[in-house]
Amino acid sequence: MSKKTKKAVVLLSGGLDSATTLAIAKSNGFACYAISFNYDQRHCVELKSAKKIAKFFGAIQHKIINIAPAVFANSALTDKSIKVPLNRHINPKKIPITYVPARNTIFLSYALAVAEAIGAFDIFVGVNASDYSGYPDCRKKYIEAFEKMANLATAAAIEEKGRYKIHTPIIKMTKAQIVKTGTRLGVDYSITHSCYNPDKKGLSCGRCDSCQLRLKGFAQAGLKDPLKYAKH
Repeated sequence: MSKKTKKAVVLLSGGLDSATTLAIAKSNGFACYAISFNYDQRHCVELKSAKKIAKFFGAIQHKIINIAPAVFANSALTDKSIKVPLNRHINPKKIPITYVPARNTIFLSYALAVAEAIGAFDIFVGVNASDYSGYPDCRKKYIEAFEKMANLATAAAIEEKGRYKIHTPIIKMTKAQIVKTGTRLGVDYSITHSCYNPDKKGLSCGRCDSCQLRLKGFAQAGLKDPLKYAKH
């Protein structure tokens, strides 16, 4: 890695959005350090996809950080007694039960710590506001607030070694635009995983919010989703 190559920490869930975000970061010349999180999520199969994506794009490092399951309670993604909504009409003004309390704040805090430790000032996260499911921590104003906090809370910023930037390259894109961008950058979407409610074999359900948004994105992009979906 060249001394002039800038380092970036990239949050990598294993899904369509984060894979595209990693591809964008790499295409912009960043040396990418990917981090994923294991919090006993219902769709933990996504971590297998994250490993494949990190390897596919030649991430300098890929860390999977374990977070105690008790931290994230009362969400359909962490509590198997709560059903994941299927085949619903997505209302972006209503926060769904798949919202995980303060998840992006916690994830970005880890990313900030990793960034400061490795001397990076760029963090990439694949939040998406124009086509999202109603999550408050996917909005531009939230990202701006976190970025401001990052530059108040770190020794590196206070000592003026650099200024932290939270990059959200897909935040204003539709899912179709994300799919087209990733396809242009060579993302292999067959190794990604977006489903909140996979079956025992890890196959996507095709009916949860995330699957519906993904399938709609591919359809509107005029492309075929390479994933195999469970039969119902």
